[in-house]
Amino acid sequence: MTDIGFIGMGLMGVPMATRLAAAGHTVRVWNRHPDKCHAAVAAGCLQAASIVELAQQSEVVMLCISNTDAVSEVVLTDSGLCTIGPSDGKLLVDCSSIDPETTRVLAQTLRESTGMRWIDAPVSGGVAGAEQGTLAMMAGGEAADIERIRPLMSVLSQRLTHMGPVGAGQTTKIANQMLVSCNVLVMAEVMALASRAGVDAARIPEALKGGFADSIPLQLTGPRMANDEFDPVKWHVRTLLKDLDMANDLARRQGSSVPMAGLGAELMRQHAARGFADCDPATLVRLYRE
Repeated sequence: MTDIGFIGMGLMGVPMATRLAAAGHTVRVWNRHPDKCHAAVAAGCLQAASIVELAQQSEVVMLCISNTDAVSEVVLTDSGLCTIGPSDGKLLVDCSSIDPETTRVLAQTLRESTGMRWIDAPVSGGVAGAEQGTLAMMAGGEAADIERIRPLMSVLSQRLTHMGPVGAGQTTKIANQMLVSCNVLVMAEVMALASRAGVDAARIPEALKGGFADSIPLQLTGPRMANDEFDPVKWHVRTLLKDLDMANDLARRQGSSVPMAGLGAELMRQHAARGFADCDPATLVRLYRE
């Protein structure tokens, strides 16, 4: 069993932390809003009073937080991970979706400050995947470190793929989010158009299941779009927008053309600006119905 520290008790963090606790690991949790730890504590986790306390008592520190700035704050702040003291042998596993270049900088800074090594291991599969332990994980880091966490991550994921050095996991997650976001945007167009044309849009996922147009987002989100079922929120519009913006930033740095991701970001931004940033992406259908 492993002593784990888990920072970030959001939609994904709570089910991930509670699965690890249910598997017998000692899991200490921390969130900048402490009340968000209550569900994890009720499920068997321990609540840490600070980032430093959590990290000093953990062999593996996991992050699952909102964006690049939030991860930077957890690592670099005066009470953050860089202040925990000598920590050779400890690993940080970042399951957040953040900028690859910033990931490399933070990893180097943390290692120089403490000796702790970094694995970027963003996840795909949504809340359902986190609850069921069927996430797909794409990891960047040293091969030996990836192998060390593989048994631990098997509690959370159906597959952990080593993609290369630190930062490679985040780059792969950007590719994942480009595909997911553009898929969901086209799905919204399809559902609205089908309804206007007199087709029962709720039957489209069933009709297309197993064909080339099928996808997990279609099966999970398509019926919700067709039936205007937007609660409970399974993921956020703002998350897809953040990831599409990262995709466009990465493309600019690499001199690569990503016109679909560029248009997708602007459509997602338009929808978020209308008050849907914290809503489920199923609400994207309203871009075309109203």
